[in-house]
Amino acid sequence: MGPLVTTEWLAGELGAADLVVFDATKYLPNENRDGKAEFLTAHIPGARYFDIDEVADTDTDLPHMVPTPGRFAKLMAAMGVSNTTRVVFYDQKGLASAARGWWLMGLFGHDNAAVLDGGLPKWVREGRPVETGASATPAPAVFKPDYRASRLRGVGDIITNVTTQAELVVDARAAGRFTGATPEPRAGMRSGHMPGAANLPYTDLLNADGTFKPIAEVKARFAAAGVDGTRPVVTSCGSGVTACILTMGLRLAGLPEGAVYDGSWTEWGGRTDTAVESNV
Repeated sequence: MGPLVTTEWLAGELGAADLVVFDATKYLPNENRDGKAEFLTAHIPGARYFDIDEVADTDTDLPHMVPTPGRFAKLMAAMGVSNTTRVVFYDQKGLASAARGWWLMGLFGHDNAAVLDGGLPKWVREGRPVETGASATPAPAVFKPDYRASRLRGVGDIITNVTTQAELVVDARAAGRFTGATPEPRAGMRSGHMPGAANLPYTDLLNADGTFKPIAEVKARFAAAGVDGTRPVVTSCGSGVTACILTMGLRLAGLPEGAVYDGSWTEWGGRTDTAVESNV
């Protein structure tokens, strides 16, 4: 299974004892919407809510940073996920935050995870059923993590890379945010990008309905951004969420996945000791 499943596939698998479906919706601060509240209004039958602000390091002021392996294991077990569970993530926007859940599972050694192509909007458009209210409390499970540190980058790694350019940072933010022409949605952030970074807005990999473009088009978008498989890639975005869509795109395209810069622009643009370039 995975990394991408269709609504048809999921409809046929719903109710399977080894399948857990998560709504992993996270809205930007300027969207003024509450993913958890909207989950209670409508969700795929049997789905549970995966709060990326909770499945995170809660001891930092940066948003939804990667938790420790111990915390991740404890939370997965409480949500009924074991090492043999098949996990499917979706979100309420189509495909925006679900890939973060998929990437976290892989970071902690669980490859049997996928994202629903087109998410809840596609599911609803097709007339498939939804539920309201809170999900049932799952039976606790046992989850043993296998942390893969090579898939993660911190600010120190990126500061070094600005000098060495050993890895290509590919930024998933919209072009205006990358160039500095558009203000950041989070207050206090400088505008622009990391020196040497390339821009590939995550929306460039998706169709208007939130499904992934054909693989040939995905490959072409990466090639245009300078990704050819010869230099390791680090994906980045505003806060480490949509960067995971680029990482999924790399997987789908058969390119080396590289790593995710977890702090992304919220960390980089919020500091005073990090180099910033802009095109305005």
